[in-house]
Amino acid sequence: MKLTTILLQNNVAVADSLKKVTKKFSALPDSLANVTPEKIHRDIQNFDWNEVITQLTDTGVSLALRIVAAVVIFIVGRFIIVKTHNLLQSVMLSRDVDRSLTTFLLSLFKITFFFVLAIIVISVMGIETSSFIAIFASAGIAIGMAFSGTLQNFAGGVLILLLKPYKVGDYIEFQTHKGTVKEIQIFHTIITTYNNESIIIPNGGLSTGTINNYSREHARRLEWRVGISYGDDVDKAREVIMSIIDGSELLLKPGTEDDHKQHKDTTESESATTQDDEQRHGSWLQRWIKRHKQLKLKAAEWREEKRRELEEKMPQVSYTPSVSVESLDDSAVTLVVRAWCTHANYWPAFYAVNEAIYKQLPQHGLHFPFPQVDVHMAK
Repeated sequence: MKLTTILLQNNVAVADSLKKVTKKFSALPDSLANVTPEKIHRDIQNFDWNEVITQLTDTGVSLALRIVAAVVIFIVGRFIIVKTHNLLQSVMLSRDVDRSLTTFLLSLFKITFFFVLAIIVISVMGIETSSFIAIFASAGIAIGMAFSGTLQNFAGGVLILLLKPYKVGDYIEFQTHKGTVKEIQIFHTIITTYNNESIIIPNGGLSTGTINNYSREHARRLEWRVGISYGDDVDKAREVIMSIIDGSELLLKPGTEDDHKQHKDTTESESATTQDDEQRHGSWLQRWIKRHKQLKLKAAEWREEKRRELEEKMPQVSYTPSVSVESLDDSAVTLVVRAWCTHANYWPAFYAVNEAIYKQLPQHGLHFPFPQVDVHMAK
């Protein structure tokens, strides 16, 4: 009895399921029963193939035109960017703009405008640029987190160009590296050593580290340490060494910084003040140019006056050479010799005076002692 009841319940459940499926199929616009081979054959015969071909042709032509337009825009845009880059480079070189700033700005100009050109080409091809910009923005955040050190180098390059702790052509020392600055790029600075080795240093460390810039000042001080024997005449040694220094054309003559800079304050004002009297009766443009030159000259004089007032308050460096007794060592009396030269003459002057001291001191009865020890033997 129980088994019969269970079978009846299962049959009722199956019948309900079949009714629900039948209702769903009847709700379709074309039931499966109406789809016959004759109807499919009739629909294929009545299908408008010309309309499909026309739509495909229009789509293909439109896509081809967009591709051609994108290619033309890319070629023209690239031509304009390259020509503008070359024009800016020539203008900066003709205006004597700092080479460090020139290379940095030109590389930044190229990257920025090529990125803008890529966005324009994508938009011309019919691709939605807002999605690309969003992708670039999100990718920029991810790249920024992954390359935080690179962004630090970029910020360091900007700080170097703004604060100018060094420029192209300066001889600098950073940690264990010494060399002449060859190029300041966006992320790195390239220096060349005396051995003609190129060293690439990240700008991040240069902007936050300690840099010794040997080329920043006008002159550098040279030092020699000369040992003479005990019993030699120190005054005679001083006289000989001073004669070597006075006779060297590579060393600066005695005086202060102002004495050596006076020759640079030259006749710029004289050339500006000698104006032709015909300009007084010339056109308004000539009178405006003359007035502009006069104002420019007054501004230059005011700046020069302020600079001199500031320099008067600063301690002056004396370029007077000196020879002094530094120490009384075990085997020799050590003299320290100090003189000044320009940065470009540092090594030639150092080697030339070094050789002259070695050659001339023995000619005047002065001796270079060897390290020695006196041993006394008891009887």
